[in-house]
Amino acid sequence: MHPAKSIVFFTTLTGAGYGLLALLGLFGVLGLLPAGGVAGVITMAICFALIFAGLLSSTGHLSHRERAWRAFTQWRSSWLSREAVAALLTFVPAGLFALGWVILGEVTGWTRWAGAVTGLCALVTIFTTGMIYASLKPVAEWHTPFTVPGYLIYGLMTGLSFLTAILAGLGHLPALLPLVAALISVVGFAWKRASWYYTARKASLPSVNAATGLGEGTIRSVQWPHSSQNFLLKEMGFRIARKHSARLRIIAQGFGFLGPALLFVLAQILGGAVSVAFLILAAVLQLGGLLVERWLFFAEATHTISLYYGLGASSS
Repeated sequence: MHPAKSIVFFTTLTGAGYGLLALLGLFGVLGLLPAGGVAGVITMAICFALIFAGLLSSTGHLSHRERAWRAFTQWRSSWLSREAVAALLTFVPAGLFALGWVILGEVTGWTRWAGAVTGLCALVTIFTTGMIYASLKPVAEWHTPFTVPGYLIYGLMTGLSFLTAILAGLGHLPALLPLVAALISVVGFAWKRASWYYTARKASLPSVNAATGLGEGTIRSVQWPHSSQNFLLKEMGFRIARKHSARLRIIAQGFGFLGPALLFVLAQILGGAVSVAFLILAAVLQLGGLLVERWLFFAEATHTISLYYGLGASSS
């Protein structure tokens, strides 16, 4: 599939933003958030900046932006519409949570309950984003049991990276939080490796025979349905060379998972100002690595329709 930059940025940034929002709700319920309006302003500003940057980038994939409102009308049948509705509804409790934290200066009473609802709504939003791709049966690499949990894991992982860096900068870092962030990064790494293994073993394209319904025997394309490049080939017939895929996978694993995990451990051991610098670097590296991972998520996916054009596996 064609890895549109707008969708790559959208899914990565909003995943981190809603993941951070979900964790803020959880930390609020557990009483782990710092008191004071300034802490609330800084934290919620970073959270909303990630979300709005992602939502803004998503409009770059729309050919008719004036029709974007229609995304909210098909929620009965479309996961894309459900995502739009969930993303919008999350702002209601999130706004109340932010106002309570900033105005009251601490997360107690109704603010804590608003945080709990905010966290739940944020998780639902990430879930609907994953379901957009997991529900697409023609794309075997996405229609797997790894897609939706992966979106949730990576969203919470990047959200925790930002939350750890923010709390460290505010001087309110829970004792073992960097180690927890390192553990979740390792879990994310293991999930990514497992999803790649599953895809290589199970999520392969059907045969041309099955796709065309022509039965047994050797079937090959004699002439393409179109004589020149078209929308289908551009959007659904994108191919990435195996050598480039292997190189980008190494970058995604190093920057997105293992590198940040190492920085989290070092931050836990060293402490002090160096620890804060390492945590900030870990959050930035992880977001960059997840951008590469998400680009591969789209680039390595192959739509069944590519079989009709004689396309299939990646070129070498």
